Amino acid sequence: MHPTGLRLGSVNPLQSHLQPYPFERLRALVAGIVPPASAPIQLSIGEPRHPTPSLIRDALVAHLDGLSVYPMTAGLDALRDAVAAWFQRRYRLPHLDAQTEVLPVNGTREALFAIAQSVVDSSRRSPMVASPNPFYQIYEGAAVLAGAEPIFLNQTTAAGFALDLDSISHEQWSRVQLLYICSPGNPTGRVLTLDEWRAVFELSDRHGFVIASDECYSDIYNDEVHPPIGGLEACQSLGRSGFRNLMVFVSLSKRSNAPGLRSGAVAGDANLIRQFLLYRTYHGCAMSIAVQHASVAAWSDEAHVAENRARYREKFAAVVPMLTSVLHAPKPDAGFYLWACVPGGDDEIFARELFAATHVTVLPGQYLGRVAHGVNPGRGYVRIALVPELNDCVEAARRIVEFCR
Repeated sequence: MHPTGLRLGSVNPLQSHLQPYPFERLRALVAGIVPPASAPIQLSIGEPRHPTPSLIRDALVAHLDGLSVYPMTAGLDALRDAVAAWFQRRYRLPHLDAQTEVLPVNGTREALFAIAQSVVDSSRRSPMVASPNPFYQIYEGAAVLAGAEPIFLNQTTAAGFALDLDSISHEQWSRVQLLYICSPGNPTGRVLTLDEWRAVFELSDRHGFVIASDECYSDIYNDEVHPPIGGLEACQSLGRSGFRNLMVFVSLSKRSNAPGLRSGAVAGDANLIRQFLLYRTYHGCAMSIAVQHASVAAWSDEAHVAENRARYREKFAAVVPMLTSVLHAPKPDAGFYLWACVPGGDDEIFARELFAATHVTVLPGQYLGRVAHGVNPGRGYVRIALVPELNDCVEAARRIVEFCR
């Protein structure tokens, strides 16, 4: 009861189980530190900073009249067609039904959270949601607020950052209702192989859980001839018709340098898409008409994406050789992160002292992980996001090398 005598509103008690977001912890870690006067270089957050292509901006401006119209949650046919066409090009799919197997969403973050609310049945016995570890913290928050227990699959150096599927018992798998996958991975850049996809599908068939495959880094890779395999492509290669129990989440944020557009898409199992659309109709998350037209332009063009990849390759080529002398920070399979093992093994101390000495910000790896199976697999690492322009990335690498020495 409030001192005034008014009864206070209640709060969902599950919120008390949410942990501070990694960037909140990072701000607390460096609070009170006065770094040197050199220009700050932030490598801690995966926010693309290359210019948003003019074709996206032009399409957005050209359709501002759409702001006077309530958009439909299912999206414009033109957008669903553009997304389906992209999936078919990118993953060599013979067909993807734009009306039943594709749904636009307001970026992958919103949709990855919402899918747990849509598919988890908290009335069943002790439901669980499994995810990689380290991981994107939205997975854990979505599980908690859906009334499920988060459970983790460690990705360690010793296993080449592969998902440790055997670390979860048969009894635990029987309680898993949703499995998050991130490939290419955040933060490791690891890409699932076809054999690993086969193992995941077999587990899903045996226990009936839904697979939410976060593929927002799918268009940032090193080899133009051999792009990373995705979930829908794995289904196609393994002869799985209908993408049973699979939902793939993609985004324009990284691919098209448009994080502020808040535009992405989900594709996969038509039955799950239908149920997710029903949930989203009540959730109130329809995409603006203007943003939908800008998204059509982005999904329909590959030239700007190839240019984007080239810029990241240039940064990796410049930075990785510089860091090799002081950090174990190998070039990843895909994505724009370096997952660097720090000297001394304490990632918090490394990040704090690096900031204090150089005004360069990196993210302690333990903030992206949880203690599971006796270890936090993020401890001893820092995540370095090569998102600033090339000159800033090179300057940051120079400062890191000088600091380590």
